[in-house]
Amino acid sequence: MLRALTSALRLPGPWRPLRTRGCASHGATRDREIQVRALTGRDQGITEILMNRPSARNALGNVLVSQLLEALAQLWEDQQVRVLLFRSGVKGVFCAGADLKEREQMSEAEVGIFVQRLRGLMNEIAFPAPTIAAMDGFALGGGLELALACDLRVAVASSAVMGLIETTRGLLPGAGGTQRLPRCLGVALAKELIFTGRRLSGAQAQALGLVNHAVSQNEEGNAAYHRALELAQEILPQAPIAVRLGKVAIDRGMEVDIASGMAIEGICYAQNIPTQDRLEGMAAFREKRSPRFVGK
Repeated sequence: MLRALTSALRLPGPWRPLRTRGCASHGATRDREIQVRALTGRDQGITEILMNRPSARNALGNVLVSQLLEALAQLWEDQQVRVLLFRSGVKGVFCAGADLKEREQMSEAEVGIFVQRLRGLMNEIAFPAPTIAAMDGFALGGGLELALACDLRVAVASSAVMGLIETTRGLLPGAGGTQRLPRCLGVALAKELIFTGRRLSGAQAQALGLVNHAVSQNEEGNAAYHRALELAQEILPQAPIAVRLGKVAIDRGMEVDIASGMAIEGICYAQNIPTQDRLEGMAAFREKRSPRFVGK
């Protein structure tokens, strides 16, 4: 069992730079429904994924899903990404969920295939580095499922509205909501929210533990993004391999009994022992200075 776990928990191999890195603000890229931007300066290491489909309030249609899958596939190979931040380029909305107008034109078989793609997308968001959802507006159905697939969530307290509302449309959550919401809030509360299709404000969501932080909105309509960026900046200086392995230990450990979880933690810890960053952390402590972690 431990041998299988060791293989499953091995860190990704050599990474390659993202081909579209730094191009999100130029030319035809502005017209893409998914834009990728690697921050620079003191924020180097933070990469943003911007959802920009104003005509459909960032609804999860074929094009947006395909572009998001493409972006994630490239980012998985980019060792420079220490934090991945999901945000919206459409004011007042994070993601309105499934594109029901597009879905209406699909056959039953096509619906099944597309929902399976959505499920796969949410699994891809379970990224090696920490992920943060900046929810500056509505996050309904698949939009909330996307946020639930992230490690951390920040929302505006009053104007953010979120919920797994599928039962009000004759549906049920199909992109991970029935699995991730109870893992986040507990079974009874998740059932209540899914059965009723209830919508929550950002403040209510924070009180339940659905979001990490709820903030007052600003005039620009991007307060959640700025708080999410601050959170990313707080993660950024920490040892990236240790952070990733800590994420693996938590995520995998939550799926098993405590004894197996402790074994997973031990495997992750062992992988961190030979890293340069561990030695740098010890040296910085001894020399009473800030560590300079390089991800090796």
